[in-house]
This record gives sequence, structure tokens and C-alpha cells, in this order.
Amino acid sequence: MDPIRVLVVDDSVVVRKIVTDVLSSDPAIEVVGTAVNGKLALGKVDQLRPDLVTMDIEMPEMNGIEAVRALRAARNRLPIVMFSTLTERGAAATLDALSAGANDYVTKPANVGSVAASMESVREQLIPRIKALTGRPVTGPPRPAAAPVAPRTPAPRSAAHKAPAVLVVGSSTGGPEALARVLPALPAALPVPVLVVQHMPPVFTRQFAQRLDRLSALRVVEAADGSPLLPGTVHLAPGDHHLTVRGSGRGATTVLSQGPPENFCRPAVDPLFRSAVTAYDGAVLSVVLTGMGADGREGASAVRDAGGTVVVQDQATSVVWGMPGAVASAGLADEVLPLDRIAEAITRHLARAVPHAPAAPALARGALR
Repeated sequence: MDPIRVLVVDDSVVVRKIVTDVLSSDPAIEVVGTAVNGKLALGKVDQLRPDLVTMDIEMPEMNGIEAVRALRAARNRLPIVMFSTLTERGAAATLDALSAGANDYVTKPANVGSVAASMESVREQLIPRIKALTGRPVTGPPRPAAAPVAPRTPAPRSAAHKAPAVLVVGSSTGGPEALARVLPALPAALPVPVLVVQHMPPVFTRQFAQRLDRLSALRVVEAADGSPLLPGTVHLAPGDHHLTVRGSGRGATTVLSQGPPENFCRPAVDPLFRSAVTAYDGAVLSVVLTGMGADGREGASAVRDAGGTVVVQDQATSVVWGMPGAVASAGLADEVLPLDRIAEAITRHLARAVPHAPAAPALARGALR
């Protein structure tokens, strides 16, 4: 299998050197060229035909967002990973780049103290994304891109199918744009509260919640600790915090924690799904959208075992069919649907929604262990 051909675009000599050295150290990746701005990058894309581009945002002559727009306007579907700063301005620009058609992003190392630490940060973030976006295994030797996988027939239920009292959603790579299509398609009068985990760092989640709020008829907020869960409000997990649910006779509330990462993630989808199952006695509608890895599979299993409903995005419309694929391949999905049918499915399932008293706190705490 030929190595993954990558074009590195950044106006910083130091960053280009770090990224090039890191990528070249992996036998599955070959850096075929570099460019110092978006305008030069467009020419090199045509000349070198890379498999993927890493793209800085702030560059002279043509910035990264403009370059992404130009590539997508030319109907070039080349995977693009943005290189972003962990700042308010960087977060906003990154979300603009994702809206323009970039596939994913990594954050530039900050306050890491050494070149070696910077390289390790880039290695941990960037290489798995490059492999996932080009259909290669994240570990092990290169292999051809995966063929479409037929989801397994859902396993038999161990509990009666319950009308949902809460909607929980998990996503990662490709998730920002998927959520920006699904949530605005839902009605303002949604009869249940919504909780969302999108793998995303601090600062980014605040900006993303504000952006989704502007796009949606629903109220979208970055989740805070102890907020009551009310119909029609979407709580987005803040970066570096798990978001879970605590039930009580007075109603369910959000819980934020910095417990250990799960599936290498914080926030993670599995803790949210498990806690919702306990707080709402299994009356849960769970949705797993595009993303790397398998976060959400164990939580989806808990949802199904308790009588809830599991909907996942299909392979054809997922940027990476890792998370939804893990759920579908395990036979846990009630429905496997293209992205443009997810909102309709949510609305259809919630038409059965009924008011539900969350479980007592003692039970809810059991889900968080």
C-alpha cells in the first residue's frame, strides 16, 4: 500500500519543520510538499495530487479559510485538517473553516516547553486524524481504504421499548458540521431536553454553542454544572469536562466533572449515555454521529439494554465512520441513516415522548461510577 501523501501548508518555518518531521517519522505517511500560503497551496494541490492537506489558518496573500473555500468551489473533496490556535479568535476561525468544508482540525502546541514536547503533541493529534480521514488504520501497517460495512441486525432487546424523555447525542470528527445540519432542522417546541458531547477542547465549545444557538430554533448553551434540564434546550459539553445527568424527584440536572478520560476523551460520550439511562430509567433516544474511535458504543449498549432507542449516521455520509460504525457493527443501532434523515428520525421518535420523572439521586449516582 502506498504511503499517504500529505501537503503541509503553513507560513511559519518552525511549524512546517515540526509537522514535516513528525509526519515523516511515520512509515505510512509521506510529506510530498509544503506551501507558505493558501494561494501557493492551490497550485501544489494540482501539481502534487496529495491525499490530504494540513492547513494553517492565518497566512499572507490567501489564508486557510479562503483556500478551503477555493478547493471546495472547484469540487475538490481532498481531506483538509486545519491547524488552529487554542484562542477565541482561533476557535472562531476554525469553525469558519469547518463550515467552509474542512474535515477536521488540530490545535497548535502551546506552553509545552520544548520542541520535543511540541512534536509529541502534534504526533498525538495529527497522525490519527490523517489515517482516519484517508481510510487507514490508526495503528498497525497500512491497508486499503475500508469498503462499506453492512451494519449488523440489532440484537434482541432485554427491556421493553420506551418512549424517550431525553435526547443525547455524541459526535467527533466531522461532528461540528453534522450537528450544524441536524440541530437547526429540529423544531423549537422539542418535547425533551437535549445533551450533546462533541469531542472539542475548551474555548471551542463555547464558540460552537453560540454558533449553534444562532443557527437553531432551539436554545443551545455550553453546559454548566447543576442546570435544570428543560424541553427545547440543548446543553453542549464544555471542553475538558464530562457532561452527565443527575436525576431527582424535582427534575434532572446537569453534572460536570473532570474525571478520568474515557476512550481517550474528555468530554466522552459513554458517560453521558450511561447517566441518562439511569436518570431517565432507560427512556432515552441516543444518536451517534460521525467521528473517530468507538466512543458511544458502550453507552449505546446501555441505552438498548434499558429499552431506549439508538440511531446512528450511516457510513456514506460520515466523515469518519468510527463511532457510528462501532455501534452499528455491534448490532446496537435501531436505525442507520444518512445525515439528512437524522433530524426527521429524531422528530419521529420524539413524537412518542411523554413527561418523565427522573430517577432518584441514589440511582443516578450509580451511572457515574
